[in-house]
Amino acid sequence: MATSFWGEGNIGSAPEVREFANGNGGEPRRLLRLNVYFDNSVPKGNGEFEDRGGFWASVELWHKDAQRFGELYAKGMRVLVQGRMVLDKWEDEGGTERSAMKVQASRVGILPHRLESVTLALSGGAETAPF
Repeated sequence: MATSFWGEGNIGSAPEVREFANGNGGEPRRLLRLNVYFDNSVPKGNGEFEDRGGFWASVELWHKDAQRFGELYAKGMRVLVQGRMVLDKWEDEGGTERSAMKVQASRVGILPHRLESVTLALSGGAETAPF
């Protein structure tokens, strides 16, 4: 079961990066896992917002640059996630079947909320100024 997903939220813990051996002996497969709170902010009328019905979800991004991405993302960062929701099923240590929804991301973009500065570095080592 899978459905398209597009959501904005905050990273709730440090990113986790894992590597898995490639069965063909090639470069390992890399996974970036983020724990993201997708909020549902509703205006209160006085200029403030109230969260109504947000949820936590595990976000997984399989990418060859997952290690570098893991160093870029940080707890508290606002992100925009595009992908698909899937039902993840497993059995816990006690033998009980468990399930949870997770996001298999195709894109995770950093939003400028809560950032003090951004420094860009072009491929090939060219230097650029922060903005």
